[in-house]
Amino acid sequence: MFTKIADRIDAMNDLIGRGVSWLTLFMALVMFVIVVLRYIFNMGWIWMQESVVFMHGFVFMLAGGYTLLAEEHVRIDIFYRPMSERKKAIVNLVGIVFLLFPTCFVIFYYGYPYVSDSWSVLEGSREAGGLPGVFLLKTSILVFPVLVGLQGVAKFIRALNTLTTSK
Repeated sequence: MFTKIADRIDAMNDLIGRGVSWLTLFMALVMFVIVVLRYIFNMGWIWMQESVVFMHGFVFMLAGGYTLLAEEHVRIDIFYRPMSERKKAIVNLVGIVFLLFPTCFVIFYYGYPYVSDSWSVLEGSREAGGLPGVFLLKTSILVFPVLVGLQGVAKFIRALNTLTTSK
């Protein structure tokens, strides 16, 4: 039963991560257009420049759970890699409970008022001609710890499963 929950969390973060990764390609294309317009045609729009910032922010904030799923977060491999699966599961459990979950909580707790204030005024760009949905970008500050925390739950389930099934 819990494994199915972990599978669904994995599938969700995989879908989000793969989807948002396409923003990196689109971001590079938009940046190329910005450079061509500015330096060849002496033209530019603030909304285009801000769109790159938005995409960059969304990539980092929404792909956090996917990165954890793919085992790409920072880890001291010199110690972790040679460990047995059981020891890796113990390290993962301790790290999830004492590092990951508290960090996700702190990010959400301190980010909530910031995001709430942004929503209360439907915050937009400070620049004339900028993008109106800054509050949407700031919302990703809350989505990040939720996605990473959920992926932590999936990792926790899998680590417990490893400990209970291995000898």
